[in-house]
Amino acid sequence: MKKLFRSAAVLALAAALLVSLTACGKKQETQPETEEPVQEAPTTLRVGALKGPTAMGLVELMKASDLVSAGEEVPQAYDNLPDAVDTYTFTLAAAATELAPQLVKGDLDIACVPANLAATLYQQTEGEVVTLGINTLGVLYIVENGNAVQSLADLEGKTMVASGKDSTPEYALRYLLEENGVDPDTGVVIDWKNEHSECVSALASGAATIALLPQPFVTVAESKMPELRTALDLTAEWDALDNGSALITGVVVARRDVVEAHPQAVERFLEQYAASVDWVNANTADAAALIGEYGIVDAAVAEKALPACNIVCITGSEMKEKLSGYLQVLCDASADSVGGAMPGDDFYYGAE
Repeated sequence: MKKLFRSAAVLALAAALLVSLTACGKKQETQPETEEPVQEAPTTLRVGALKGPTAMGLVELMKASDLVSAGEEVPQAYDNLPDAVDTYTFTLAAAATELAPQLVKGDLDIACVPANLAATLYQQTEGEVVTLGINTLGVLYIVENGNAVQSLADLEGKTMVASGKDSTPEYALRYLLEENGVDPDTGVVIDWKNEHSECVSALASGAATIALLPQPFVTVAESKMPELRTALDLTAEWDALDNGSALITGVVVARRDVVEAHPQAVERFLEQYAASVDWVNANTADAAALIGEYGIVDAAVAEKALPACNIVCITGSEMKEKLSGYLQVLCDASADSVGGAMPGDDFYYGAE
């Protein structure tokens, strides 16, 4: 009887194993094979940038791309295109108003523009513009002929010249003054000029002793007036608030249809752009020479200004956190500054 019981048990176990193996076999048969991602054909991306800090980080990539396009060997110092799978054409402009229409019309695929303009374009195109990354943090400084200004609170009762009314310089300055207890409407007199160069001229003539200036105009002013002092770095003042955002000057945007049609090319561009930014920040003199070669800024000015230009390549979730916080500050001050409303989550490429 015990023998019969043992035989029955063995048969039952064998049957169970057979069922299990059969099931596993069926599962393996129905499991889909992993497909290799389809590789895109090489493409040409048309990139626009402004003459100034927002274009400076591109110069190594520009040089390498130009050499490849010309069929020339890329020196190791500029070798930022290891695969040489894509080509680029670059358009440099003096004003964002030149680049924005080209991007909207489809004459450009990617553009480096002011952060608030990116948000405005998103609204104007009903979401057809996406931000790939932050390329320039704050470049605004308070400069002074004297030693009266040691903090933003010291601007109380003072008169200063500035340019950039109804744009980033004004919004950033107003926010920082308010956060430091100074009423931007009654606590300080701001003489708004049309151009940054007018502010430099006012300092040089003695008509003003305090000015809000961006780089590289700070460097230009200091070259003309050795006694001029950089009193405050507005990026550092913003960071001191520890509000989760950052003072941002420029971002890299792309048309959504380009991102969707050429996702691998866009990813490669971002990788190469980040490498170019790293090279520019690590090779000031060589980068300044290229910046001068491309007519972005005079090479001598660029070499002095680069360390204070806060050139970066911030992407993904960190980009979304910093940029959305900054745009919220602008939106709270004036919704028109960001196109009437805050952009949606689909504005931030690659952010979770």
